Amino acid sequence: MQEVKQQTVNRRKKAALKALILAAFIIGAILLVRLTPVKDYLTVDSLGRFLNRAGFWAPVVFMLVYAAGVCLFLPGTLLTGLGAAIFGAYWGFTWVWIGAMLGATVAFFIGRTLGREFAASLIGNRLKRYDDAIERNGFATVLYLRLVYFPFTPMNFGMGLTKVHFWDYFAGTGLGIIVGTFIFTFFIGTLKEIWASGNWAGLVSFKVFFSIGLFIFSFSIPRVIKKIRGEES
Repeated sequence: MQEVKQQTVNRRKKAALKALILAAFIIGAILLVRLTPVKDYLTVDSLGRFLNRAGFWAPVVFMLVYAAGVCLFLPGTLLTGLGAAIFGAYWGFTWVWIGAMLGATVAFFIGRTLGREFAASLIGNRLKRYDDAIERNGFATVLYLRLVYFPFTPMNFGMGLTKVHFWDYFAGTGLGIIVGTFIFTFFIGTLKEIWASGNWAGLVSFKVFFSIGLFIFSFSIPRVIKKIRGEES
């Protein structure tokens, strides 16, 4: 009996230690971005020059930078905008989406490895019902939260603390971010093409109006999704 109690205490201590490591990682990541020159390199010119030196491997380097940025709590809109401005609307969308998925996956496993055990020990009967519901309806829950633009990086780490199955999380994330990512990269990429060509008459083209329309529409997506969800309830 005493041995079982000791094992329980040891597990709790181990879980608490891992949770402290997770908290230290998150705080350190935020401070790294806020208090160091890292953010100074996150401009089209600086990142563009860095990627030019990478040559053929530039897309791979960008995707790794994006994934690291996600884990370091860099704003997703900033990274997405940089991708669209550097690679254009369509390739920008491709590399941004892959980079976002890489970052979301890594952040999820960091949260799952370091925080899930401690989170589970704190869950009471009431919260356990929600945790079990996320496990049963993981794909739908993740998809909904992605479509209503729930903050990207906090959700990546937070989902790792729940019982959601990884593949439900992965599929829900992959599908849920496609629309918003494409709209934003198409909008920024279109403006970048006009800026680079110097053809300012292109500002009154169908493509520009279409991209602006998509961009404005993207802000209404969360309300549309919530309305549909409310009607189905």
